[in-house]
Amino acid sequence: MRYRVSHSTTYAYSGKVQDSVGLFHLIPRDLPWQRVLTSDVAVTPLPGDVNRDVDYFGNSVTYFHVTDPHGKLVIRSTSEVVAEKPVYDESALGAPWEESRPLLNAGAPGAWRATEYALESSRASHLAAATEYAAASFAPGRPLGEAVTDLMHRIHADFTYDSTATTVTSTVAEVMAKRAGVCQDFAHLALACLRGHGIAARYVSGYLATQPPPGKERVVGADASHAWVAVWMPGSGEWLAIDPTNNQWANDRYVTVAWGRDYGDVSPVKGIIFTKAKKSTLRVSVDVAPVEDAPAA
Repeated sequence: MRYRVSHSTTYAYSGKVQDSVGLFHLIPRDLPWQRVLTSDVAVTPLPGDVNRDVDYFGNSVTYFHVTDPHGKLVIRSTSEVVAEKPVYDESALGAPWEESRPLLNAGAPGAWRATEYALESSRASHLAAATEYAAASFAPGRPLGEAVTDLMHRIHADFTYDSTATTVTSTVAEVMAKRAGVCQDFAHLALACLRGHGIAARYVSGYLATQPPPGKERVVGADASHAWVAVWMPGSGEWLAIDPTNNQWANDRYVTVAWGRDYGDVSPVKGIIFTKAKKSTLRVSVDVAPVEDAPAA
């Protein structure tokens, strides 16, 4: 599928901001199953300094510095992407899950690259309760694809999607206590569950093209950023992408922007401001629109 992705972030302040320094991950990655045809990001007011680069994880990242006094900051990104459904090696899916532990399978090709994704991170710590919760899915010798998918099914069944239950700083422990959260929380929970058993898994940030109910038109701007998880498969070097929020493997409706150890590595926009303003508001609008007349990928 071909998509036109638009992401607008608007900060409004109660007073003038003298300096705004920021970093954003808004440009999708080029991948074997995803081609970025066009991409552009515009910052208003015009930055005095802007620089596009590639970060440690291979994601496109852009730094900007706005020095003109301003009461509003707008960051708009637009991309056109062709996304395909990932195809996985059946033998890698069928291998025992224990093989996806790079710390105990150091001789596997690519294990050294995967190791950091098996270690705990600030937003996905090795919580004993999460390790215990995951244990039911990881019986000795169970095929990796089957075990990971079972964990995904259980998280979807046992945890309620509730945008009021958590905040961007909520911990895995809080999510487990409330049994509720949003896609970011479910991704962090899945990471804690997997890494607690030594499995390498990474946090993936991007978009999911939503489908309106039958007979209804798409509501432009009603989409949102999304998060899911990818699990290392040493037999093929592939990463199995699972989405606990929607209880499915990632397919051609998913647009990958960035990946890292957790949300902190790939947040869409972050930065600091210098101001005496006491209040600010944030408004985000996302639209992932299919391009119907796209040529075949």
